[in-house]
Amino acid sequence: MFGSKGFSVFRLLPLASAGLLSACAVGPDFKQPDAPNTSRYTETTLSQSLATAPGVPGGTGQEFIEGAEIEAQWWALFKSPELDALIKKALQQSPNLGAADAALRASQENVSAQIGGQYFPAIGLNGGVARQLQPSAIYGLPYGSDTYNLYNASVNVTYKLDVFGGARRAVEGARAQAEIAQFQLEGAYLSLTANIVTGAVREAALRAQMQATEEILKAQTNLAEVTEKQLEIGTVSRVDVTSQRTLVSNSQFDLFTYDRNLSFARNQLAVLVGDLPSNANITKFDLKSLHLPEKLPLSVPSSLVRQRPDVRAAEAQLKATNALVGVATANLLPQFNITGAIGSAALTSAALFGPNATLWSIAGGIFQPLFQGGQLLAQRRGAMANYEQAVYQYQATVLKAFQEVADSLRALETGAQALKSASDAERYAYETLDLVQQQYKLGTASYLAVLYYQNQYQIAKVKSVSAQATRFSDTAALFAALGGGWWNRTGPAFQPKAIANKDQNETSGNN
Repeated sequence: MFGSKGFSVFRLLPLASAGLLSACAVGPDFKQPDAPNTSRYTETTLSQSLATAPGVPGGTGQEFIEGAEIEAQWWALFKSPELDALIKKALQQSPNLGAADAALRASQENVSAQIGGQYFPAIGLNGGVARQLQPSAIYGLPYGSDTYNLYNASVNVTYKLDVFGGARRAVEGARAQAEIAQFQLEGAYLSLTANIVTGAVREAALRAQMQATEEILKAQTNLAEVTEKQLEIGTVSRVDVTSQRTLVSNSQFDLFTYDRNLSFARNQLAVLVGDLPSNANITKFDLKSLHLPEKLPLSVPSSLVRQRPDVRAAEAQLKATNALVGVATANLLPQFNITGAIGSAALTSAALFGPNATLWSIAGGIFQPLFQGGQLLAQRRGAMANYEQAVYQYQATVLKAFQEVADSLRALETGAQALKSASDAERYAYETLDLVQQQYKLGTASYLAVLYYQNQYQIAKVKSVSAQATRFSDTAALFAALGGGWWNRTGPAFQPKAIANKDQNETSGNN
């Protein structure tokens, strides 16, 4: 179009680009941090098998399986179709998960933008037409002036030579930012699923505590009626009646508290799923319908830093700040630029692409910063300080990760023992209360004894239900602390209804 002679100049740009990209980049190369040198999570050795409490929800025996793989849908181990359906719905319409997914896509597009802007020349097409009047004097001629039209078209190319790797470091930093967004999405996915499991357990626990309190209240009310009849015949005092009525009122107060907290728990589940509390149709969960996983996978400590989304995000932040040190270092060194243009100019549009209209130019430039008030040096020192900050933040994240795993392991161990004790206490308290009530009706036990053992049984019953729920919650906490198995998932973290329906239709079509 513009002539082969001029165009050959621009064929050199891709070759120069490839050669420069293979050169070394200034600044430190990123090195993945080593895993902590430890073989266990807790200060003392864990029990391989946990205590059991037969006959009560959450009393199933559990054992740790070291090195076992964590399932992507670990919540399925609780064997609750209602819980599975709730999490599936949340993965389709959670706004927090959708926001994290959009942030990831934006970061990935920024990587493409950085590659396009840093690695490739900028090419533009210019065209124009102008009518001009120029006096002949500008050419050194004594007569008149000329009026004419000028047509022009050109292709302009600008390319910044990445001699010291500043562009490569910038792209490296953009890729690291995309990794951060990726692991933040996985963290949101893990947090959402874990919160729904623990929320469902809390809902079931509150419902069980309400049921237990209602049963206790019924017994207390019956005894209050018996006591009032005994007051009429003079076998008890007024104090006995008012004391029993006080116990009834306290249980009623507890019921109102449980009812309020149950509403809060259901509202929280609705929001986690992505629904308004008024529109959500949340299943009523029951501790008896939940299955406690018997095999608990326990990753080796060296694998934890590769599994936890928060640790991986902190590692990617290390990589990003490390790349910025390279960018700041490259800014201190000479900057090389190549510019070129090829086109044509003519007095008529018909002659614009003729043999005598061709024009081209090529130029190279170099800029070496000498004095900018210390700006570039300060930026490099700031980038190095940011990297040092990221190192400390990474260390803090790793320590927190190991603490959460250690806490979960100890919670499981002591929780199993606590449930066994709480279950025994409930059984003994009930047997004692039943015996004392029978003795009271026969006149061989005092009312104060009945009052005391009623209170003891109520406390034991509520503690037992709480201990049951804790077993389920602590189990979910362990899966979350170990990373949740996101690396074994086959589909995307965020699965909006359009994608879910598309996958379902494709599966149906294949059948």
